[in-house]
Amino acid sequence: MDVDWGAEVVDQIEAHWQERLRPRLEGLTDEEYFWEPVADCWTVSRRGHSSAPISFGAGEFTMDYAEPPYEREPVTTIAWRIAHLIGGLASTNAKQFGRTAVTEQTFCYAGTAEEALRQLDAEYRMWIDGVRRMGTAGLAEPQGEPPAFAHAPMAKKMLYENVELIHHGAEICLLRDLYLRIGVGSGVGSS
Repeated sequence: MDVDWGAEVVDQIEAHWQERLRPRLEGLTDEEYFWEPVADCWTVSRRGHSSAPISFGAGEFTMDYAEPPYEREPVTTIAWRIAHLIGGLASTNAKQFGRTAVTEQTFCYAGTAEEALRQLDAEYRMWIDGVRRMGTAGLAEPQGEPPAFAHAPMAKKMLYENVELIHHGAEICLLRDLYLRIGVGSGVGSS
């Protein structure tokens, strides 16, 4: 049996994106986007207002960060999780699919939920279209970088992006559920 692995990689994430993740992001408000379910969350904040050890970003808003090891893994906001997804996709798009070069340090992060979703949609579309064009033959080509994975197939890198979208997308959806049930959106708790 011949398997079109390129189509399988695309179909896996497209089904998740179209049927599970993206519909759950509709109607995301700025209040949800920035909601901190516990104290000292990592988030996206106006330049100069972060309490994190490091802030990434070239624009008015920056993304919190710190080098591991941490005393504790930080809890992150929906804003941070979406920014993380956008940054990863944008970086891959720049290296593989012709996007203007960008890194987490040089990206301009969104200050509103609406803008973040526009960024996410644009980066996702460029990425999935690029993976689709690669096909099975392109996914079998070596990554070339980073050095630890230079000889690994591109499929490994693209499947990692799938994992990131599924993993962090599920966390975003859970944070939305919590916001609506126990957070500010329910009137029960606050941060």
